[in-house]
Amino acid sequence: MNISLDKIALILVIIGALNWLLVGILSFDLVAAIFGGTGAILSRIIYTLIGVAGIWAISLLIRPTTEVK
Repeated sequence: MNISLDKIALILVIIGALNWLLVGILSFDLVAAIFGGTGAILSRIIYTLIGVAGIWAISLLIRPTTEVK
């Protein structure tokens, strides 16, 4: 199974977006609830990975696309 960095980044960005949706609608932080609160080291690692994935996803916007022929 070959998962590229782009796909991993996209998955993490989606997780982050869904978490923010829950925060916005229900005031519930799922990442914090699962990993021990917003200050827990594991939560901070997850937040950091999601943030790095978001930065990586910026490259998807500016990368030239190639068409498959």
